[in-house]
Amino acid sequence: MKWIWKPLQFLYCLYAFLLFVILTLIAFPFVMIALAFGKIKGGNIIYRICKYWAWIWYLFIGIRHQEIYESTHNTNQQYIFVGNHSSYIDIPPIVLLAHQPIRVLGKYEMVKIPIFGLIYKSAVILVDRSNSETRAKSVRALKAAIKNNISIFIFPEGTFNETINPLKSFYDGAFRIAIETQTPIKPILLLDTLERLHFNSIFSLTPGKNRIVYLEEVSVSGLGMTDIPFLRDQVYQIMDTGLRRYRSYSV
Repeated sequence: MKWIWKPLQFLYCLYAFLLFVILTLIAFPFVMIALAFGKIKGGNIIYRICKYWAWIWYLFIGIRHQEIYESTHNTNQQYIFVGNHSSYIDIPPIVLLAHQPIRVLGKYEMVKIPIFGLIYKSAVILVDRSNSETRAKSVRALKAAIKNNISIFIFPEGTFNETINPLKSFYDGAFRIAIETQTPIKPILLLDTLERLHFNSIFSLTPGKNRIVYLEEVSVSGLGMTDIPFLRDQVYQIMDTGLRRYRSYSV
């Protein structure tokens, strides 16, 4: 059956890519107009535009967004969202899962993509982990978002998890900011993104469910800088256990 499936999948991926480009071109002028409203209001508008873009793209390529709540999610509460990272298609569910104003910490490399890179640059807080100056700048921007009652989303693994384990080791950044700003952490599980689009190839895209799980928030009340390793390991364990509840791993 592979000789039948492979050409069909290639055509499906080509269709999905072309639709992605078309929707990006349609969204672009609206994003540029939104920039005129400033970083706060304009940024919130851009995320709403991206949300519509993601819903439409999902609809026409047969991907089903599903939200699973293991605990009550307070949309009036400000959070530092953290999630597992394994695919380029982790981006659409991030804008779909946010039911409150949010800013995402994103990799600088993505701005190099024509047109999409300009929208990406307008929507996310950029970080170049190889440059200490830009890392410091991104931390300041994340804290500024929190100060303006905007939640933030960070992948604590930093890069794709290409191991056989549920998670890679976590960086401290998200947990340091959480303690410094006294903002609770909301762990998020992205369950199916690796099946929808494997990191090995953009031609591995498939239709199907794309579930996200909202785990119980983790309070940072009363924690200090010396508690960063404790908080990091606590959230890691919660997410690792959660992923193992929904998926099978060999280790």
